[in-house]
Amino acid sequence: MQVSVVGALICTGILALVVCMRWSMITALIASLAFGATAIGTITSLGGSSPLIFTVFAMLVILAALARRGIWREIGAVFLRIGAAWIVCLLMIYVCIGALLFPRLFAGQTSAFVASRTARGVYEAALAPVSANISQAGYFILGGLTFLATCLLLQRSGTLADIRRGFFLWFSLHVVMGVLDLLGKMSGAGDILAPIRTANYSMLTHVTQAGFWRIAGAFSEASAFGGASLAGLAFTFTYWRKTGSKLALALATSLFILLLLSTSSTAYVGLAIVTVPVVISIVKSLASGRLRSEEALLVAFLPLLLLSGLAAILFYPHVFDPVLQLVDSTVINKATSASGQERSYWNYKSLQSFFDTGGLGIGLG
Repeated sequence: MQVSVVGALICTGILALVVCMRWSMITALIASLAFGATAIGTITSLGGSSPLIFTVFAMLVILAALARRGIWREIGAVFLRIGAAWIVCLLMIYVCIGALLFPRLFAGQTSAFVASRTARGVYEAALAPVSANISQAGYFILGGLTFLATCLLLQRSGTLADIRRGFFLWFSLHVVMGVLDLLGKMSGAGDILAPIRTANYSMLTHVTQAGFWRIAGAFSEASAFGGASLAGLAFTFTYWRKTGSKLALALATSLFILLLLSTSSTAYVGLAIVTVPVVISIVKSLASGRLRSEEALLVAFLPLLLLSGLAAILFYPHVFDPVLQLVDSTVINKATSASGQERSYWNYKSLQSFFDTGGLGIGLG
């Protein structure tokens, strides 16, 4: 394995912060998710697979959960109280069997998409065993074990507070790197976060959409950044509505702006979906006459936003033309774009392979 110096330095920095603040390792794990394209190294024996830095902290969380007296009693309590623990274990067994057996059992009977580590990118080929069967199954097993470790840690006092700190640290780092990425591109400095993108991925970071720079932050592409921004917005907005936290409000506002500027179709469609329960909640509050201050602020903000937009159109009739073009290319006509057609074809072939294998699947990777 070839260790990434940048990845090791970032891991060291996160560890130093957590130790200095006397937080738990689960805080470090959540914070490391902000670095979506930073690898800890490259495993040449697995076709150049480059595990991200979160894998290091996930392993440390698992060790921290197990390094305690009475661990077997706590494990028994987890499986007695949390039914999802059994489901996760069964899924891990299925994934291991599927990744090793299915590509060999159904070899040549259907096709699959293979991620090449060369300039060839993702290409379609007849089903056969590949190194990604092992690496992707490994990621899944690590995720399952991390879930079980988190269940163990949640039985101990203080863990929930550490998880909350981890989320705030994650999204604070996410906002900072999103802003840096956007400022670097707008100023002509280019991809200033390129040094921390050490993963062996295809980096689609220096791209424009309808005249707008696509924000990738510390991720490999805008859609990954947009997806993380949407998750952060859902968390911070909900936390603000429940607690009135000013930090949560500031993060939610920043994430909302970055999401709008990300040019990610995934983020835009996801935002429309998560807005529905918010609107329903506000309507219920209005109908019952129990509108809270946070909800009143949102209701008051919408007319101001609408009036500002109308004023802008009145003085500058074509001011929103670039925005309309962006919405048209990323949402309305997304299915007709090369990216949309490619992803639709991937989905079609995935369903076809599902039926070709009698519903068993072709294995992860």
